[in-house]
Amino acid sequence: MSVLVDDDTRVVVQGITGGEGKFHTEQMIEYGTNVVAGAVPGRGGQEVAGVPVYDTVAGAAREEDADAAVVFVPPAFAGDALFEALDAPLDLVVAITEGIPTQDMSRVYRQLQDTDTHLVGPNCPGVITPGEAKLGILPGNIFEAGNVGLVSRSGTLTYQVVDNLTERGLGQSTAIGIGGDPIIGTDFIDALELFEDDPDTDAIVMCGEIGGEDEEEAAAYIDEHVDTPVVGFIAGRTAPPGKRMGHAGAIVSSSGTGTAESKINALESAGVPVGDTPNEVADHVEDLF
Repeated sequence: MSVLVDDDTRVVVQGITGGEGKFHTEQMIEYGTNVVAGAVPGRGGQEVAGVPVYDTVAGAAREEDADAAVVFVPPAFAGDALFEALDAPLDLVVAITEGIPTQDMSRVYRQLQDTDTHLVGPNCPGVITPGEAKLGILPGNIFEAGNVGLVSRSGTLTYQVVDNLTERGLGQSTAIGIGGDPIIGTDFIDALELFEDDPDTDAIVMCGEIGGEDEEEAAAYIDEHVDTPVVGFIAGRTAPPGKRMGHAGAIVSSSGTGTAESKINALESAGVPVGDTPNEVADHVEDLF
């Protein structure tokens, strides 16, 4: 099994006529993803990479039975694109767009609470179930089907950890890049719950970073609710207080909250071994089997 996406997922690409949208649509199709439609206002009737384009997500969902969307819409318009996907409605929306205004995401997040839609992102690499489907920009060639679930705030860190796992023959059930913005849809706890309920995920890797308290909250959730073994990694151990490091959420306050040390301590207190490097993460996972 898998979580969120599989070979039955029917995908509409919002922003398919743009450069990024077209390129990654072609990459997703090449991987085997069932991309059934694009959605761009005013571009209905066109075709991109053999995929029909509709003016609205609702029209694409209705005509092509789409149940998921990937968003490659520019930041200024991405909030409206997300509202459209939530209104369709779809089971899953993956927002790749970086730089969506926080005020827009705050409004999207409020509406999300009244839906059954899973929103992944924004500012994320997407979701992949190896050998079945990928939604987003993840490099499919480094992934291998298996029984290790992975959730990460960082795209590049996801790739590094996955590459180390695959080299050891430790395939992945699904990998979820949740994104590093202050306001996102699916968080660590949401992903942990999905993997815990998946009978074919036998271990979970959780990759966090400095800033916020999401990792500490996830550690408390693991301690109380997760029986599947979890291995952790926290990026940003040497980051100075008060300086943003990469992601908008990756900042350690001057009060000392959100530090790598506090997150590592929380995870280890919950029985989660934390690797110092991606290679050590693979060592810990290998020890589970």
